[in-house]
Amino acid sequence: MKLSKFSIGIGDRFTKQGKAQLAALIKAKQQSVEITPVWNKSHREHTIIGTKPADTRKEADEAVTACGWYGPYFVDADHIGLKNVDMFIDSSDFFTLDVADFICKPAVEGDIEYFIKKHSSYIGKVKIAGIERPLKIERQQLQAIAAKFLYAVQQAGKIYRHIESAKGAGNFLTEVSMDETDQPQTPVEMFFILAGLADEGIPAATIAPKFTGRFNKGVDYVGDAAKFAKEFEEDLAVVAFAVKEFGLPKDLKLSVHSGSDKFSIYAPINKTLKKFNAGLHLKTAGTTWLEELIGLAMAGGEGLKIAKEIYVKSLSRIDELCQPYATVIDIDRSKLPTAADVAKWDEQRFASTLRHDQSCKNYNPNFRQLIHVAYKIPAEIGSRFLDALVKYEDVIAPNVTENIYERHIKPIFMMVK
Repeated sequence: MKLSKFSIGIGDRFTKQGKAQLAALIKAKQQSVEITPVWNKSHREHTIIGTKPADTRKEADEAVTACGWYGPYFVDADHIGLKNVDMFIDSSDFFTLDVADFICKPAVEGDIEYFIKKHSSYIGKVKIAGIERPLKIERQQLQAIAAKFLYAVQQAGKIYRHIESAKGAGNFLTEVSMDETDQPQTPVEMFFILAGLADEGIPAATIAPKFTGRFNKGVDYVGDAAKFAKEFEEDLAVVAFAVKEFGLPKDLKLSVHSGSDKFSIYAPINKTLKKFNAGLHLKTAGTTWLEELIGLAMAGGEGLKIAKEIYVKSLSRIDELCQPYATVIDIDRSKLPTAADVAKWDEQRFASTLRHDQSCKNYNPNFRQLIHVAYKIPAEIGSRFLDALVKYEDVIAPNVTENIYERHIKPIFMMVK
């Protein structure tokens, strides 16, 4: 059970694009860039669409067989906790432990004191290669970090051991996610979070911290790209140092969640990966389903009709659809086209409004974000939508492959060996 140096989470809401997704990774492999595919789908997505983890496993296995993929591949139980992990046990071999909700909840006082005592040797200054100035650590700061993060780390340990008892040690990979919280972790916080994971005996393959800026669903990064680059570089340095200090897995790497379409930070990510000779797990955020809808629109006829129907229904139910994703979308409703406007659009106008091409005057990030969170609508349409995906596969599949390869793999992973 091992990821390659680079890996990518390829969420697929409706489990129809496995082969098209894998085709992008095959193109990368032909350029001597090995990337491990990880099909990820969360409990929330399964609940909304009405699928099961076994459906994701089936999609991955069938795509691998059909494409002749001989490298490693995984199925990720995305953003799970003790309450819902059991439904994923049989079908998954990659588990994203989401413990962000436990941040700032206090651990037992005795546990905090023990953690401080165990790691008190780091009080003072810690020099880490790749970070310009030594980390300055005071006892009061260590105590505050323990109070903020120790309970979350302990919860990760509980989830990990629950999975291990069912699947056996070494039979799955673990990611620890702390990205869905308000503030990014500092390098010092990251260092002691990793210390805590080691204390819990979690052989983490990846860790997903919170980065500065906004990682809204399906659109570009919003924030200070230079500040992100500095954070990303410092996090890579901390991970490399912590691996040696705490005996964590040698191939532990950062995971960037909601990493799809964050075009303005791909160049600094690429540059930093080269500098540190580091790996990366990029978790895309369901944008394959947007490429499906672009393909349906481009196909015209019934495909365009379904695409328009999905938008009109999502517009009428905008509050319901946006509520679960309120913290990861920014939609200016005044800039959303009306149902009457969209009714007049042809294939190219719909596709160009939805496709993430910032050089195109028709591109509308508000339209794109609403469609992104509206996958409940095609799930309700049911067989008519799913049958259309099959009928127009020859139009949809190239869009899916191009999106992953041209817009994501090439700017991030190419030339990083």
